[in-house]
Amino acid sequence: MGAVVADDGPSGVKAPDGGWGWAVLFGCFIITGFSYAFPKAVSVFFKELIREFGIGYSDTAWISSILLAMLYGTGPLCSVCVNRFGCRPVMLVGGLFASMGMVIASFCTSIVQIYLTAGVITGLGLALNFQPSLIMLNRYFDKRRPLANGLSAAGSPVFLCALSPLGQILQHEYGWRGGFLILGGMLLNCCVCGALMRPLEPPKTSEATKEPAEKKAKKKLLDFSVFKDGGFVIYTLAASIMVLGLFVPPVFVVSYAKDLGYQDTKAAFLLTILGFIDIFARPICGMVAGLKWVRPRCVYLFSFAMIFNGFTDLMGSMSVDYAGLVVFCIFFGISYGMVGALQFEVLMAIVGTQKFSSAIGLVLLAEAMAVLIGPPSAGKLLDATGRYMFVFIIAGIEVTTSALVLALGNFFCIKKKPEEPHTKDEAAEREELNKSEDKTPEDAKVDSIEVEQFLKDEPEKNGEVVTNPETCV
Repeated sequence: MGAVVADDGPSGVKAPDGGWGWAVLFGCFIITGFSYAFPKAVSVFFKELIREFGIGYSDTAWISSILLAMLYGTGPLCSVCVNRFGCRPVMLVGGLFASMGMVIASFCTSIVQIYLTAGVITGLGLALNFQPSLIMLNRYFDKRRPLANGLSAAGSPVFLCALSPLGQILQHEYGWRGGFLILGGMLLNCCVCGALMRPLEPPKTSEATKEPAEKKAKKKLLDFSVFKDGGFVIYTLAASIMVLGLFVPPVFVVSYAKDLGYQDTKAAFLLTILGFIDIFARPICGMVAGLKWVRPRCVYLFSFAMIFNGFTDLMGSMSVDYAGLVVFCIFFGISYGMVGALQFEVLMAIVGTQKFSSAIGLVLLAEAMAVLIGPPSAGKLLDATGRYMFVFIIAGIEVTTSALVLALGNFFCIKKKPEEPHTKDEAAEREELNKSEDKTPEDAKVDSIEVEQFLKDEPEKNGEVVTNPETCV
């Protein structure tokens, strides 16, 4: 691992948009797959846990809920750790935690012990991997970042399709204890992915340039100044509303099919359809978001994806047979994949590289509250009415509302004034530009010689640091 390197994201670092970045993307793909698919894959062991401990299904469901709560709710803690120690050390420790939790859980003798091990410890380990991997992806990709986000987000449906059948095989062959032990060993691959997160080296500077840098104030462990950004506040509000209804349909669609009288295997096949469509929707949406005309308007593409998802929920509420649910899962898979590919890309575009590590932690904390409220409240609504139609309608209204908040908030509340400098640095840059116009030909000649000498000394190479303010976020 070497020395601890704080990933401050210095402004002189140019995103390689390739090279070692593809290894970082592969690691991010694996981490995203484990983080989102693992809480759902663990559910295949619930029947055996119910039989051994004599508990109800609601008791075992808390394992997945605790995993998701830790993944989202520990966002600020992850931000502090990343800003203090760097991405690679945090991910290595997180991988050990994730594996250790499942290994210890295989020796548990009560469901409460499983809550603490497979729930809290493993959930914390996955959280310490998920957030730093997104931060490193943001550091390594700029022009190709939308595509990179789409490809990494595809890890979620791919791993869901792979881990669920694997969990059933492990349960049949080794029981839940042996299955937990093997899954714990698999989670050690998070440490391998963490080792891939090589920090970009800062530019080599002279001693004279190092002195002001040493006097520079230390970076905040958690930067709350992101709340001064109107775009961030609007995004956080919209994302919190969206999460209330986004995860409800995948949770209830199988039960919906069973309630209509279809077999368990046929009902479960709906999630396979949804996941298969999702695998292709995410990278394709990432490619579209990276187009020259689309990327500056990515926030509105994200709003369209949410409206599409909400409208699909509303139409799905009218399904009365299996064919209708299949059509619903196809369109839900497309819209769900679009949302998954764009949600962090839009956040990166709003706050930039410097504040992303703090911003994502605060956003995930806000979403954690909504994740704990959304599915349980939908379950209570189902118990009260006995009809899935109302569950899907409420979910569709919540997601559509979030889309309107994001689109209208950005359109009416975010004002841009390009004719005036936004920051002191920009004002100083313009003043420097005005001074340069008054330079004599001799001064210009000296400047050109200095530039030529600089280019000879610091050639630009793929993946290396280039101190060019034009490419800085």
